[in-house]
Amino acid sequence: MRMSAQVSEMPHRIVDFSAHNAEVRAVWDAYHRGKPIRVPMILGINPRYLLCETGANALHVDFRTYSEDPDTMFEAQLRFQYWIRHHLMQDADMGIPEQWHVYVDFQNYYESAWFGCPIEYRDGQVPDVRPVFAAEPDRLLSQGAPRPFGGVMGRALEFHARMSDLASERTFYGKPVVANAPSTGLGTDGPFTIACNVLSCDTVCEMMAAEPRRLGRLLDFITDATIERVAAWKDRFRLAYPHDGYGIADDSITLISTAAYREHILPRHRRLFEAFATERGRSIHLCGNAARHFPTIRDELGVMSFDTGFPVDFGRLRAELGPDVQLYGGPSAPFLVEASSDEVRSATLDILRSGVTQGGKFVMREGNNLAPGTPAVNIAAMYEVVREFGYYDARGPQCIQ
Repeated sequence: MRMSAQVSEMPHRIVDFSAHNAEVRAVWDAYHRGKPIRVPMILGINPRYLLCETGANALHVDFRTYSEDPDTMFEAQLRFQYWIRHHLMQDADMGIPEQWHVYVDFQNYYESAWFGCPIEYRDGQVPDVRPVFAAEPDRLLSQGAPRPFGGVMGRALEFHARMSDLASERTFYGKPVVANAPSTGLGTDGPFTIACNVLSCDTVCEMMAAEPRRLGRLLDFITDATIERVAAWKDRFRLAYPHDGYGIADDSITLISTAAYREHILPRHRRLFEAFATERGRSIHLCGNAARHFPTIRDELGVMSFDTGFPVDFGRLRAELGPDVQLYGGPSAPFLVEASSDEVRSATLDILRSGVTQGGKFVMREGNNLAPGTPAVNIAAMYEVVREFGYYDARGPQCIQ
């Protein structure tokens, strides 16, 4: 499918891109040096926002086409980046970059599809999988571990090759395009979340209560296969490991107690970090109400950076984890869709006043993953509050009380 290289024009925010980008560089440089001048703000946003947002989806592409055609994925991502860089305020560069980046994007279904679950496309939603092993969990074991470059992972390699070819012959708004190494093979959504996806949450929780050893075999199988796959992909793309800054996710641990986490999931998380992480910069992404697990994850796994979801009591979390732990979080994603700009300002200011900025290791963002339909004015309201009240001076954070 051949498309124009130019984005259907929408009214841009009136922004001095040069001044904005200079401020952003200063904010992040100070933050990384451990001497922050104000709280940074980012947005967790991916092409879901583009494809499900009427104003941004100038191509009128659905997820099936996006997910099954690399040419469409390539074009849609370029337009998606252009949209963000001209409409959504955050501490990231705006305007036309020196180069654009595209990547293989199979959303959060790819690991479960790799284990053998069929992909389903649902109107107005991101793709998902059907948990076909729910009735016969041991069939997951009997079929054996999928090959690191088989199934949907092989398709990821094909997409990467095609997108690399397109990038080599294209510019976008006069700037070159680079195809990044596919994160599809390099990361993981976590063994417990994968188990819930392929077996169903009900099946996993019932097995945890009634057949813990059987569940343990399945979790080990998933963890072993994941480690083998990630290692193979890192080797293929010549990425050294263990490395600093390694992180995982495992959103479904919000379903279980900390005692259950320690018994069933912590040992598998430890294996992932031992395989791929140095002691420096370990991180975890956990949507939902998972904060009760954070002290255990910090103490047992050495994780010092938490990307939080919702709900989160930021003041309490900072008090529990101390000033040296990096926290990401902010107003909930549904709230940002539905609230007025004044309500967004109030909620953002409440978070800044909560005590979470103590230590200078807090990054404001939506909690968690910006939803289609979020008004750009609400994002701007968050950003304005952070710029006005999220500043530090020699005495520390000075958010107005």
